[in-house]
Amino acid sequence: MKAYLANLIRDSSSALQSRNIVREYLQARILNVFQRSGGMIPLAFHGGTALRFLFSLPRHSEDLDFALEKVPSDYDFHKYLGRIESEFEKENYQIDLNVNDQKVVHSAFIRFTGLLYDLGLSTHPEEVFAIRLEVDTHPPKGAKLDTTIIRKYLTLQLQHHDQASLLAGKIHALLQRSFTKGRDLYDLIWYLSDRAWPVPNLELLNNALKQTDWDGSVLNEENWKIPLREKIRELDWTRVRSDVLPFIEDPEELNLLTRDNLLQLLS
Repeated sequence: MKAYLANLIRDSSSALQSRNIVREYLQARILNVFQRSGGMIPLAFHGGTALRFLFSLPRHSEDLDFALEKVPSDYDFHKYLGRIESEFEKENYQIDLNVNDQKVVHSAFIRFTGLLYDLGLSTHPEEVFAIRLEVDTHPPKGAKLDTTIIRKYLTLQLQHHDQASLLAGKIHALLQRSFTKGRDLYDLIWYLSDRAWPVPNLELLNNALKQTDWDGSVLNEENWKIPLREKIRELDWTRVRSDVLPFIEDPEELNLLTRDNLLQLLS
């Protein structure tokens, strides 16, 4: 499979594009192991990589994010990770796991040592390429779930938050994140420019805000855009665009990522 991966990046236009392809291929493989290990029964896929895989978001994403939405007794984080490790070791990947399951959000860095060197993308034999995986074991209530079959290097059957719940998760991140993450703003423009995308799941959004000590008003169909407009006006848009640039497929799209365009969409 390393030979297959090497072939995937053979015609890439840049080392950055090659790294993005490598990351996405490994994400698909990890999702496939999750699926075959039963992880897609209790867990729901959400976040930026879910948008990329399920709805063709035109930017790459770093992490695999899940929420524990069903019976906790069906969930076994270490079993899934063990299966992932075994799967890649059989194909001679040098892999190790850095796991933290002592908090509400279980996390793991799945670390591939020497892979970039083997693929000609690094001059350092010991350089590590990592995929981060996170599971919120106590997610806010109210998410609605869908299951979708997609083709992304492999055939994947993924349980995930529905469209309205995915938008609610992004709005929560924008309002409560303690730092500026330009990818959040890029994603919001992408959401809002699709007139067919449903309004956010307000039950989930309000429960998420309450869980993170939101000090604003309860959001409803009339007022949910107001705090977003306030947040957007105060951001450093140079920082916003520099954060997004390494991940988008078409750099020209940065010209659309402006305060005025987002405020217009939120008007």
